[in-house]
Amino acid sequence: MGGTSEQTEVVCGIDIGSTNLKVVALDRNGRVVARARQTTPRNPSDLSIDAQSILDAIEDMIIDACGSDYIVAAVASAGVGEDGVLVDSNRKPLGRALAWFDPRRTRLFDALEPRLTASKGLGVTTNPSHSLIGWLWSSQQDHGGNASTWAAITDFAACSWSRRTFISETLAARTAAWDVQTRAWLTERVEMTLGSSALLPEVLRTGEPVGPLYSPRLSHAGVLAPTAIVVAGGHDHPIGGWGVDQLHPGAILDSMGTAEVVVAQSPTANVLRFDGCDVAPGILSHGTTLLAVTEFARNVQWISQDPAVAAAFDAIVAGSQKPDGHLHSESFIPGGQGGVRPRYAADAPAGPVSRASAVAGALARAGGAAIHSVASMMPPGAPVYVAGGWARSQGWIDIKRAVIGTDVHIIPEPEVTAVGAALLAARGINWPSPARTALSFNPTRI
Repeated sequence: MGGTSEQTEVVCGIDIGSTNLKVVALDRNGRVVARARQTTPRNPSDLSIDAQSILDAIEDMIIDACGSDYIVAAVASAGVGEDGVLVDSNRKPLGRALAWFDPRRTRLFDALEPRLTASKGLGVTTNPSHSLIGWLWSSQQDHGGNASTWAAITDFAACSWSRRTFISETLAARTAAWDVQTRAWLTERVEMTLGSSALLPEVLRTGEPVGPLYSPRLSHAGVLAPTAIVVAGGHDHPIGGWGVDQLHPGAILDSMGTAEVVVAQSPTANVLRFDGCDVAPGILSHGTTLLAVTEFARNVQWISQDPAVAAAFDAIVAGSQKPDGHLHSESFIPGGQGGVRPRYAADAPAGPVSRASAVAGALARAGGAAIHSVASMMPPGAPVYVAGGWARSQGWIDIKRAVIGTDVHIIPEPEVTAVGAALLAARGINWPSPARTALSFNPTRI
């Protein structure tokens, strides 16, 4: 069952997050005309992910967002970079995916790490979160010899719809087994973890049209245009950053959510990974994607063990309480990647406002360091845009401006990644879809 001539064509951007799934629909003029959101389905007992449940949920959301008004002309998906699952020749999942933050990864990584050799071309440091650990876990499961290839959770729906199993290049860069300089797999790492290079999918550039979109459910619901296509998406933060780059070429995006992630599209080709900054191929360009991550929510959760400090911190970031002079102190040492625990310095003040001020200052400096790291590979004067839940806290924005010593511009659109994916889908069918319109907040059908 197809759509009707009264329906308006839209492109859909999908954001597959660790916590939530989001879908936004853009019309030909770049306006967000529909939205849908739901909790990411997970196994409640062990955090694992059923790829088919993700696909079913996304299709439900597209049907809900489109209703009887819209019909899908193109889709692109963005999402978490490291989760994935082995599939059979019909692209059916052979088990569940191991979430990137699942603690079982650490044990596997500790046993594997001594056997890994360094590679200058890797765009990331090798740690338990990356896909090669998911490969190792999947290869140890009993698949009855039916494994055909590996699919990233972010790409799974697109693979199913296009009937073509692939991995987006920005996701290949998150595997810790892809050389971003030569655009080739590191065979030794692949065979050590996945078991065989034959299980690797083809690699497509982010933003590349994949093929026609086939979906019996979407077609039956009347929300699928006959010529609808799938466009390759990829890693969530770079795609959000690419969308902001379309708004202001050369811009840096500081996305503040569970983690603080700073991304940009550098015009310089083949940048090697440097301290504090991961790299991947540029999106629809010959440049380089830059990405720096700092811990955020875990530090806030840790200080929340003291209710008085938590209340003071909330008031400071909301702007109802001014921080004191400890904003510029070294009284709080943030936790970092690899499980490094947060802590107060031995001479930290006891007062809740002072402790909260020290925490706010330390987190702002960490984010500022990430911004300066990314800015070092950008043209001088690169503007900084902020997005995410924390971008709507005026006190926090004031602190960031004061601590990092530069102005920041707030993106009003709450779903920057999903909009970035929708803009990629629009590019795939040669729609103009201006980023300025798309990234201005439109509360329609929230």
